[in-house]
Amino acid sequence: MPLSDHEQRLLEQMERALYAEDPKFADALRKTNGANVDRKMVAIGAVGLIGGLCMLVGGMATGIEALGVIGFLGMLVGAFVMYRAFSGKGDEETGAPGDTKVPLKGRATATGPSQSDAGGFMDRMEERWKKRKEDERGDHY
Repeated sequence: MPLSDHEQRLLEQMERALYAEDPKFADALRKTNGANVDRKMVAIGAVGLIGGLCMLVGGMATGIEALGVIGFLGMLVGAFVMYRAFSGKGDEETGAPGDTKVPLKGRATATGPSQSDAGGFMDRMEERWKKRKEDERGDHY
């Protein structure tokens, strides 16, 4: 169901406000992992997972333990290949999350102060919420 004109304007205002308040957070929200999924590797992993499952069940049914062990290992490899396809490192052009380095908590970086100096995300959100509630009621303590 499409948004009405009024809803679209409100959404655009909220986007502009988010970019004005916290551009790094807004950029992080825009980036998606969907573009980074390697479908070929997902297919290979799925085939390995299903094939390993079939071998495991076949090994259990026939009593051939080696076939069951090989099937289990095949399932593990297939699952790992699928996991890597979904969480693989992004390329430089798309600015995917895989190409950023996250500093350790509490340490200052060359680009800015540490997270403990900034007061924390939740503290800032709580302050904004309180200010918004005060503005709505019209009373300021």
